[in-house]
Amino acid sequence: LKVIAIDEQLRVIYEDNVHFDKDLPEFKTQGGVCIHSDRLTVTSPVLMWVKALDMILEKMKSSGFNFSQVRALSGAGQQHGSVYWKKGSIQILKNASSELPLHQSLKGCFSVSNSPIWMDSSTASQCRALEKAVGGAQHLASVTGSRAYERFTVNQIAKIYSQNPEVYKQTERISLVSSFAASLFLGAYAPIDYSDGSGMNLLQIWEKAWSKPCLDACAPGLEERLGCPVPSHSVL
Repeated sequence: LKVIAIDEQLRVIYEDNVHFDKDLPEFKTQGGVCIHSDRLTVTSPVLMWVKALDMILEKMKSSGFNFSQVRALSGAGQQHGSVYWKKGSIQILKNASSELPLHQSLKGCFSVSNSPIWMDSSTASQCRALEKAVGGAQHLASVTGSRAYERFTVNQIAKIYSQNPEVYKQTERISLVSSFAASLFLGAYAPIDYSDGSGMNLLQIWEKAWSKPCLDACAPGLEERLGCPVPSHSVL
């Protein structure tokens, strides 16, 4: 996790980083990820990301960084990775105490503790099912911009729904890593933007809306769990 602060002349006035493996060894990651025994499933612990954010803000604070001068905040997160918020989490996020580190406030907020990420390739059967449901790989590409890819979010959600329907049922919101990071600063669920949303096998790239056939092929009640996508330059 990296931070960079620039002034109005775009001069760098602060930068720092948290190295997941080295600075957060308790999560036992290699290269920030966990490769599972099947060698196909690759995840990252959600709380590791939250704790890294706590850590980097703490570093900024102890260096004397002047937060009162911050005028805007922009972020980027790895594409395709997804985060699953448990029912009731919005209240906890909204009312998180400034006295506690975020990772402590939010530790009970995730229905899936290990987020599937862009390196995951365990969803081949879900990819085949999605292409079949919408009329083939070419048609899926015409609608969403890509044939079905294992790392793309809709296939990851379909896997969670088929293997753990109870876990899916307990989930009130699904974020991408980028909208998840924005949510931590907002204290509310940030919407998914068009750019990252188009890496999900789910967004109609011409209409910029979720594709109904893709939603239906994945899991029930998915649209409510995703929220409405927004332009990438939106100010939240």
